[in-house]
Amino acid sequence: MRQRQLIRFDWAIKNILRDKANFGVLEGFLSELTGMDIKILQILESESNQNSKEDKYNRVDIMVATQTGERIIVEIQCNKQLDYLSRILYGACKAVTETIGKGHEYKNIKKVISVTIAYFDIGQGNDYVYHGTARFEGMHTRQILRLSPEEQTLYQKETIADIYPQYYLIRVNEFDQETRDNLDEWIYFLKNEELPENYKARGLKEAAEKLNVLKLSGEERLAYNRYLEGLMDQASFYRSTFGDGRRQGREEGLAEGEEKGIEKGREEGEKHKAVEIARKMRLSGLDVETIAQMTGLHREEIESLKR
Repeated sequence: MRQRQLIRFDWAIKNILRDKANFGVLEGFLSELTGMDIKILQILESESNQNSKEDKYNRVDIMVATQTGERIIVEIQCNKQLDYLSRILYGACKAVTETIGKGHEYKNIKKVISVTIAYFDIGQGNDYVYHGTARFEGMHTRQILRLSPEEQTLYQKETIADIYPQYYLIRVNEFDQETRDNLDEWIYFLKNEELPENYKARGLKEAAEKLNVLKLSGEERLAYNRYLEGLMDQASFYRSTFGDGRRQGREEGLAEGEEKGIEKGREEGEKHKAVEIARKMRLSGLDVETIAQMTGLHREEIESLKR
């Protein structure tokens, strides 16, 4: 059997995983993603980490300093943003400039790793995890430029890619639910808020213990349910503004098909999100009547959801 419903990772990062006692969850995820043994030294605060009304746009940022000196940004985005790749670049560049003070040598710039967890279509490709690094390729010979022995000594790095920012992009919606390795176990959790069977990935044991919905206090549970309701509102707003069905209708090349696709996509999207929110509320212990009022679903629909 699979594990019971867990708290969404984006909410957990903002409200639970900043506690040093819970670092193991994020350390496990980052270790499986990067292939390094990540140990978090501290959480680095910035303007993007502040709680405010702007949080409704569902951009969750956290930046950590590791014991080996890296700065790792983790950003989670649920709603589509067409220029989001530029936003990733801006975040990494800003983090780079913040690692060095005036008068310091450039060699003291810290390594920055940018991790994006996206719940919307971003770019085109046939994979759901991408890794980007900097490299210099000869325009005539196609040879990859390497660090000289002296530069390796100066930077204490082996490759140029070890100096420049690196990017990890996870397209959660493209994941096909097949867990082929430990990283896939994490992506399964990111997509489903539950753990796959017989999981082995680092950090997931801690996630099962720390992110159990039933362990939330009454105040935390109310805040979490408000957050889930906010996600539903955002999804509804996006679909009503842009319409998932607009693309389907346009691809069919029929004006009538586009109009119907917009309406159908909006209705199905809103209904699906309402059901998902209701399921999480049921798992958190809310009564059927309250859930019905918050989601607009019928009692029979809510009672039929698994607990």
